[in-house]
Amino acid sequence: MGKERDEAQARAEAKFQKQQTAAEAGAKATEEREAQARAVDVNTARLKSLRLAKEVADKAAEAKTKAQAQGKAKSATTKKKPSP
Repeated sequence: MGKERDEAQARAEAKFQKQQTAAEAGAKATEEREAQARAVDVNTARLKSLRLAKEVADKAAEAKTKAQAQGKAKSATTKKKPSP
């Protein structure tokens, strides 16, 4: 009877160790997924800020180009005045 009890205890300990190992592996996998998700979020935020900065710069360049075009149009009309 002692031998059966020892075998049962050994099986129980082996099962427990296996469960512990699986739990640790699961926790590690969860941490890795969370770290990867954080890295993706950081990269997404960086790309968004770059995109927004580019849009602002493009709008500013477009406004400057329009202003220069209007300035040239005004100067061209003032140059075409006939002299008396």
